[in-house]
Amino acid sequence: MATIDFVTIGVADTTAAEQFYAAAFGLGDRVRVAPGDEPATGFRGFTLSLVVSQPSTVDGFLSIALAAGATSLKPGAKSLWGYGGVVQAPDGAVWTIASSSKKDTGPATREIDEFVLQLGVEDVDESKQFYVDHGVPVAKAYGRKYVQLGDPSSPVTLALYQRRGLAKVAGLPAEGTGSHRIVMTGDAGGFTDPDGFEWATEA
Repeated sequence: MATIDFVTIGVADTTAAEQFYAAAFGLGDRVRVAPGDEPATGFRGFTLSLVVSQPSTVDGFLSIALAAGATSLKPGAKSLWGYGGVVQAPDGAVWTIASSSKKDTGPATREIDEFVLQLGVEDVDESKQFYVDHGVPVAKAYGRKYVQLGDPSSPVTLALYQRRGLAKVAGLPAEGTGSHRIVMTGDAGGFTDPDGFEWATEA
């Protein structure tokens, strides 16, 4: 099954971005940065999401990210599905931290259960078929709302979400233009999907 080994985010200041990501999330080589000043306005069409075990761990990640320079888009709060919050990194990338649990069962940790890249797409069915045609199989599907693709054990899990719905999750208007400023690198090959998301193979 296809895997994503890492994502590369285009940033104006690579040194500052590397320092931020090391301090805020500690994902190591799963998140890399590269110089990127392509025009981009509004919602860039994706979120990077950390799934953790409990609310106190969510709050810990949110607090450290804010201290490192992130901006709060949604503070940690309970919802129908669990507990979570949203921050925007200094480079503009949107990060959600969430847990399916609404109650703590132990002390907060820095453990991450899953790292998910959610792509906001105009047509979930069309994008799903595009990825299947490029050798990326469906792992889970919930109608036209949410599709998980590729190998669930991949360092970065890939998911498709309707763009407006994902923008609502992020706490931002859905409008946006220009570059996504993100590249996915793995074994699926080099291509650009119907929504302009770029894939590359590791050199």
